[in-house]
Amino acid sequence: MNLKTEYLGLPLKNPLVPSASPLSKSLSSARELEDNGAAAIIMYSLFEEAITAEAESMTRFLHHQETGFAESTDGFLPDHQDFENGLERYLEQIRRLKESLDIPVIASLNGVTAGGWVKHALELQQAGADALELNVYYIAGDISQSGAQVEQRYLDLLTELRGQIQIPINMKLSPSFSSIGHFVGRLAASGANGVSLFNRFYQPDINIDGLRLQARLHPSTSAEALLGMRWIALLYGRIQGLSLGATGGIHTAEDAIKLLLAGTDVVHLCSVLLQKGPAYTGLILRGIEDWMEDQGFESVEDFRGRVSALSVPNPAELERANYINVLDSYSVAPGVMT
Repeated sequence: MNLKTEYLGLPLKNPLVPSASPLSKSLSSARELEDNGAAAIIMYSLFEEAITAEAESMTRFLHHQETGFAESTDGFLPDHQDFENGLERYLEQIRRLKESLDIPVIASLNGVTAGGWVKHALELQQAGADALELNVYYIAGDISQSGAQVEQRYLDLLTELRGQIQIPINMKLSPSFSSIGHFVGRLAASGANGVSLFNRFYQPDINIDGLRLQARLHPSTSAEALLGMRWIALLYGRIQGLSLGATGGIHTAEDAIKLLLAGTDVVHLCSVLLQKGPAYTGLILRGIEDWMEDQGFESVEDFRGRVSALSVPNPAELERANYINVLDSYSVAPGVMT
């Protein structure tokens, strides 16, 4: 049975790619993911804010050393060589993962501006990253900013990155664009090698006793994968050379199979691995293999995109055609309506 696929130009042994999470901070967890079938691994994200803040701290530190303090000749300030920042730790983890694993290692940058921090992407490439995922976690809260300006922010950041590195770039997108298909096409034309649909923005909650905002992480559910499934089915085969990744809400083999039928090249796993552990990767993989055997498929390519807009008899079902039928088919609980 052949589960091989290709993603961002990288040949993979199967479509299961754990997404950015704390699991990549541990060599033993990363090895366990690989041992249980992970075909590649996306590293935890390196944040623009962290790079910028540490760069500013280093600038202040060097300024103090250059201007000097008469009362500090005993050297109470740390030595420059001992100043290990988040970027250096991240680069070292790339090297360690590349030495320890036989699968591709994809670095992850999380930011929103095309500033000087982007230049560090070259260091990620030099450290051995096989590709780079750009997670633009941007909430367009400025009501004076147009949708076109928001899109341009993404394009500027991608263009800046593309000018720095030669390795493939994947854009992790939110579902909040007014014309996702058109925008994905613009990203491809600007140098993106792939897109992952969809980024899951964490929502602030409200503490009604303390009358304040509070951060609360709610793990995804399988139902959340359906939005990405629709858009992957609509985009499959439409943009030449662009890889498609499905992310958000993939918890079971059935979830993964649905997204492959829609046309994705890979499925990204996160919440389910944090909840059930790296070994769950193997359970999902075996579920896909069992389904393929039952259906008589010899390879992933035999069924990828079989339920995409290019393949179904009525592509409008992916857009609006079933809207009224779905509403009419829903039944309220017994006793609710009298």
